[in-house]
Amino acid sequence: MSDSAINLRSFVPAEQVRAKGRALRQRVPVDTRDRAATGGHRPDVLDFVEASNAGRLAHLIPLRIGRMITSPFAFYRGTAGLMGADLANGPNSGLTAQLCGDAHAANFGLYGTARGEIIMDINDFDETIAGPWEWDLERLAASLVLAGRTAGASEDDCRTAARDAARSYRLAVDALATMPFMESWNALPDKSVIARTQAEGLIDDFEKAAEKARKNTSAKVVAKWTEHLEDHETGIREHRFVSDPPILTAVDEQVAERVISGLERYAETLRESRRNLLDRFAVSDIAFRIVGTGSVGLHTYVALLHGNEGESLVLQVKQANSAALAPYLPAQLVRHEGERIVRGTRLVQSDTDILLGWTSLSPADDGIELPFIVRQFRNFKGKIDPTELPASDLDDYGRLAGALLARAHSRSLDPRLPAGYLDGDERFDEAVAAFAVRYADRAEADHAELVTAVRAGRIAAEEA
Repeated sequence: MSDSAINLRSFVPAEQVRAKGRALRQRVPVDTRDRAATGGHRPDVLDFVEASNAGRLAHLIPLRIGRMITSPFAFYRGTAGLMGADLANGPNSGLTAQLCGDAHAANFGLYGTARGEIIMDINDFDETIAGPWEWDLERLAASLVLAGRTAGASEDDCRTAARDAARSYRLAVDALATMPFMESWNALPDKSVIARTQAEGLIDDFEKAAEKARKNTSAKVVAKWTEHLEDHETGIREHRFVSDPPILTAVDEQVAERVISGLERYAETLRESRRNLLDRFAVSDIAFRIVGTGSVGLHTYVALLHGNEGESLVLQVKQANSAALAPYLPAQLVRHEGERIVRGTRLVQSDTDILLGWTSLSPADDGIELPFIVRQFRNFKGKIDPTELPASDLDDYGRLAGALLARAHSRSLDPRLPAGYLDGDERFDEAVAAFAVRYADRAEADHAELVTAVRAGRIAAEEA
């Protein structure tokens, strides 16, 4: 029987599965999560930052550094690999899930399903990889402390948010473990998650974000970023991107042709019906667009396509690097980094972009092909910014994110196992919160070291 085969001939009762989880508590007690922030093999901060810039476009690295120094939370967002080095030496229950890999609080957001519904879920999977489920939760908890400090929340409020995220994760896993499998598979993606996690303080924030998300479409991109061009022979009206350096810039004809060829190959990674859908469009223009913090310096493009009766579709073509946590986990076979991201996303998200796929292309004249992912650039995306929440809502956000993370992990890890391991033990919540505060302190010190190096002229930075 191959490793990918499943067994439909026998059933393991829930109590037996939970018992396997409970047995792990003897080897790794839940309160061992309360530990030192740093691991024994973490690299020097500046060495790590320099190494993480390898392979990026040199002229954009100062912009990346400029974004990272704006706050400890921004620094944290760009250093998932640094935390991975610290987590690698921590306690490990032995239960593996498909991780987000960078589950900080700003990587939970709103987006639209193929049916036009607005849901909230993890929305960034560049670092997705199979690993200890605890790593995602601890990264989330520490990010809540940093986000709260950025917003001016008290230390008690920050710690409470981290603790509530862990508690919500624990309770959600336990609830998922008792549900029928078919029901648990699609649990928690929509607005109902707010009530289920007792996060009612976020209802107004969710409604406002959802209202904005419904307007966040390809048509809006066209209205803001393009100009009209008309082919007088055919009568077809098309658009071209208007450059807005350094964020949005034109590419030369050779690069545009390579990106279009990559898009044509990407179609083979879509389901047949979606391939037929894509085939009805044609590319109008390609531009280079800088995104995020961790992705600054990578090759990232937007493709403008035109369709039926003035319809427009904007796709993002984004370079896929190796997962930041990969060096700290057992070797995993990765045929294509874009495929890794796409398969991880499909495994974890409750409802995935129907045009998500992967491809390879050579952005430069050297002929070296790089891996990319392709997805809709604007499919009703929105967010609740955790760094702008009042202190009274930060713990609500922690509960919401903790539950969503539990649901995400339950796609790849039978929730009955972590439910058995956690076994209703509130010491787990306190241990995660204690580590989160300690790690937030560590991230602030790391950020300060980078800021000092920039001010001393050792590292170049441009205003973000």
